[in-house]
Amino acid sequence: MKLLTIGWREWVALPSLGIGQIKTKIDTGARSSSLHAFDIQIVEFQGKQRIRFKVHPIQRDTINTVSAEVDLLEYRPVRNSGGQTELRPVILTDIELMGKRWLIELTLTNRDAMGFRMLLGRQAIRGQFLIDCRQSFLSNSK
Repeated sequence: MKLLTIGWREWVALPSLGIGQIKTKIDTGARSSSLHAFDIQIVEFQGKQRIRFKVHPIQRDTINTVSAEVDLLEYRPVRNSGGQTELRPVILTDIELMGKRWLIELTLTNRDAMGFRMLLGRQAIRGQFLIDCRQSFLSNSK
C-alpha cells in the first residue's frame, strides 16, 4: 500500500466537532494529538460523562468560536512542551486529511500561547502517511 505524503503542517477538518479547517502541526515528537480548547466543562448526560468546550480554530482570532460537546473518553497525564505533566481530558473524534477520514484520540488543553491550535501526534498518523518535513500544506484544502 502506497502511503500519501503530507507536510510538517497541514489544514485538517474535525467534522464531528464542527471544525471545517484548522491549521495543524504534524508532530512526530509528540505521542498524542492535542487541540486548543477553553471554557471546558464536564457535564453528566444519561449517566455518561461528557465534555463541553469551545475552540478558536483560527490562530490569533478570538471572534470565530466553535462550541462542541462530546463523550469524555478519559483523563490522561501528558507532558507539555515545557516538560510539565498535566492531566488532560481525552476525546475520540474523526479527522479528515488528504481525502481520508479516521478516528483519533485528542487531548484538550489551552494552546493560546502556541503557534498552532492543533498538534497531530504520531499515534494518529501511524500507518496513514509519510511526512516530508521540507513541505507544508500538501493537502491544499484551505
